[in-house]
Amino acid sequence: MFQPNMFDSHHSFDMSHKTPEDDLDMLRDDDYESKSGTDIMEAPSGDDQDPNQRPNKKKRYHRHTQHQIQEMESFFKECPHPDDKQRKELGRRLSLEPLQVKFWFQNKRTQMKAQHERHENTQLRNENEKLRSENIRYKEALANATCPNCGGPAAIGEMSFDEQQLRIENARLREEIDRISGIAAKYVGKPMLNYPNMSPHGPTRSLDQGVTSFSPQQGMVGEMFGANDLLRSVSGPTEADKPIIIELAVAAMEELIRMAQVNEPLWIPSSENSSETLSEDEYLRMFPRGMGPKQLGLKSEASRESAVVIMNHITLVELLMDVNQWSNVFSGIVSRAMTLEVLSTGVAGNYNGALQVMSAEFQVPSPLVPTRENYFVRYCKQHADGTWAVVDVSLDNLRPSSVSRSRRRPSGCLIQEQPNGYSKVTWVEHVEFDDRAVHNIYKLLVNSGLAFGAKRWVATLDRQCERLASVMANNIPSGDVGVITTPEGRKSMLKLAERMVLSFCSGVGASTAHTWTTLSGSGADDVRVMTRKSMDDPGRPPGIVLSAATSFWIPVQPKRVFEFLRDENSRSEWDILSNGGLVQEMAHIANGPDPGNCVSLLRVNSANSSQSNMLILQESSSDSTGSYVIYAPVDIQAMNVVLSGGDPDYVALLPSGFAILPDGPVQYQGGIPEVGTGGSLLTVAFQILVDSVPTAKLSLGSVATVNSLIKCTVERIKAAVECLREEGMQHLGKAMFTHLLKQSGRSQERT
Repeated sequence: MFQPNMFDSHHSFDMSHKTPEDDLDMLRDDDYESKSGTDIMEAPSGDDQDPNQRPNKKKRYHRHTQHQIQEMESFFKECPHPDDKQRKELGRRLSLEPLQVKFWFQNKRTQMKAQHERHENTQLRNENEKLRSENIRYKEALANATCPNCGGPAAIGEMSFDEQQLRIENARLREEIDRISGIAAKYVGKPMLNYPNMSPHGPTRSLDQGVTSFSPQQGMVGEMFGANDLLRSVSGPTEADKPIIIELAVAAMEELIRMAQVNEPLWIPSSENSSETLSEDEYLRMFPRGMGPKQLGLKSEASRESAVVIMNHITLVELLMDVNQWSNVFSGIVSRAMTLEVLSTGVAGNYNGALQVMSAEFQVPSPLVPTRENYFVRYCKQHADGTWAVVDVSLDNLRPSSVSRSRRRPSGCLIQEQPNGYSKVTWVEHVEFDDRAVHNIYKLLVNSGLAFGAKRWVATLDRQCERLASVMANNIPSGDVGVITTPEGRKSMLKLAERMVLSFCSGVGASTAHTWTTLSGSGADDVRVMTRKSMDDPGRPPGIVLSAATSFWIPVQPKRVFEFLRDENSRSEWDILSNGGLVQEMAHIANGPDPGNCVSLLRVNSANSSQSNMLILQESSSDSTGSYVIYAPVDIQAMNVVLSGGDPDYVALLPSGFAILPDGPVQYQGGIPEVGTGGSLLTVAFQILVDSVPTAKLSLGSVATVNSLIKCTVERIKAAVECLREEGMQHLGKAMFTHLLKQSGRSQERT
C-alpha cells in the first residue's frame, strides 16, 4: 500500500546511524568551509582530544598528492556532495580517511563559491560603470533639451503638481498633463536605463512555462506550479501608448490624493461600525474624466484604511516600487507579479517620478476564488509636504481586444513620515470585478471588500513590518526561547520560514498558473489537486509533488480556529502524521507583540518506540483580516546547520498548512454579535512527495491516498472545532444574558 512519502531520503529522521563525531562535524561545517586549497586540517573529535593540550597548540595539516587531488577533482565534477558511502569508497581508493575526503570536498565547494562570487562581482562592477555612463549621458541630453511649446528648459524637476497650486484646479491639471506628455513624446521613447529590479528572466518568482527552480541568490521562492503563463504573454506598451500612459498616471495620482484625504460627501460613514462606503454619485461628480463609466457585468468595490506601521517611509516606498519585495511582503495577496517596462526610474537618486508598467495577479488563499489579473501602470511621487504617494491604474483601454474580469481604478497609498522611523499609511483600493466565478461560501467575504480591500493590504503590511523588524534584530529578544543560541541561527531560521510561507502561498490559490483537478465530493468540500515535477531544485526534494487543497465553512470564529490549529498541545487531534505523539516546542521566535505571530520549531516524540522522532518548522501569523498556520517537516541534520547560522536555502521543504478567513463582516444586533455570524472559511492544503523519481508516472493509488489523507484531516478538524463551537455558544449565551440583564436594569431605572 502506498504511504505518503513526506519524509524520503531528504527528510529522514532516523538518528540511529549518527555518531557524536557526525554531530560535531555538522556544527563545524562553517569553520571548515572557510579553508581552501589542498591544505586540509585534521580535526580530532571530542574523544580524541587531550584535556591537557594547550589551546594554542599548532594544528597539523596534510598535503595531498597530485594523484589524490586529480581523482577528487574528477569526482567533484560528477558529484560535489558525496554521501558517507561515496566518501568511504573514495578514501579507500586514495588511502585517505573519510574525514579528510569530507574536508577536501567542503573546501573545494567553498573555493568554487568564492570564484563564482568574484566573477559575479566583476560583472556587476562592469554593469554599474555602464549604467553610470548611460545616466550621465541622459542627464546631459535632458539638461540641454528645450520645451517644444515655450522654448525654455525642459527640466524633469519642473514636472510637479506643487508648482501649480495657485492655478484653478482644472487648468492646473490640464497644464500638468500637457507638459509631461510633451516631454514624454520627445524623450521617453528613447532607450531607457536597465531598471535595477528587472532581469532578462523577469521577477524572482519565475514565470516561465514548465518546471521552475529556486536560486538562493534570488531571495524568493520560485513559482511553484508551472503552466501557460498569461502574465508573461502581456506585452509592454507601444511608443504610441506612452504619452497616454503618462496622462493616465498623472490623473490617477490626483484622484488618489483626493480619495485619500476627502471625507464626506465622497465617503459615507456607517453607523453600525467603523467602515465607510464610497458614494458613486459623488465620485462621478468629482472625477468626471477618470476611466469612464463602470463596465457592463462588473461590480464596483471601494475601501479606505489608515494605520501607523513600524517602517521608515523611504524604505516603504522602495518596497512598493521593487516588484520582488512587493510580491514577497504581500505574498498572501499577490500570487504573481512582474514589471513589463520602466518608463522612468525617478530623479534625484530616488523613486520620485518613477513610472512602471506592470502586470500582477491578486489572490485569496483558496482554489475557490479566481484571481484578479491586472495590467496597470504604477506611478510614484513625492509632494511638497514630504508625503509620498504610489498609485496604480489599469491600462485595459490600451488592450481593446482583451476581455477583463477585473479593472483597477486609481488605487494605492499615501505615506507620511512619523517620528522614530514609523510611517502613517493611508491605503485606497478601488476596483471593478466579476464575481460570477466565486464560490458561494466566499461571495459574502469578496463582496464585503474584506478579501481584496484596503483593510487587508494595511493589515498585511502592518504584520509584515513587525516581522521584518524581528528579522533585523541584532540580538536574541527575551521573548525567544529554545535551542537558538546565536543571532545568526535566529536569522537563518526566520529566512527558512519565510521561504516556506512563500512556497505555501504561491501554490494554494487559484492562480492562472495552476491547473486544479477536482477529485471527488460535492460543494465546497471538493478536494482540488495538482502536480508538478521537481528537478534540480535545492529548495524541494526531487520527484513528483502532489498538492491537495480544500476549502469549507465552519461555525467557529477565526480567532478560536487559529488558536486551536497553532497550539502544539492540540496538534495530535488533527495531525495524522504526529500519530498521537507528544509535540514539544524546541524553539520559539516572536514576530511582534501578538503571541500568535511567531516561528516555532516543534519536535514530535513518536508514541511508537520503533519510529524515529521528527522536527516540524511552523510559522503562524494572524491579523484582523485572516490567519495562517503553515508548517513543513525538516531534516534534523539540516536543521542543525540552520540553527548554527548556516545557509537555509538548500534545506528541502514541502509546506502544508491552513488559511483561515472570516466568512464576512460580523453583524451586530443590539450591541452584540448576531447568532450564526463569526464563522470561518478554512482552507486546508498539503504538499506531498508521492514519488522520488521525477520522470515517474503518477499512480491513481497515490492520488487516492492523498485524497483520503486530506479528507481524514478535515473530518478531524470538524470534529474538534465542534467542541469549540459548543464552548463558543455557551460563552455567547452568557454574553447575551448579561446584555439582557443590563437592558432590563436600565428599563427599571427609567420606570
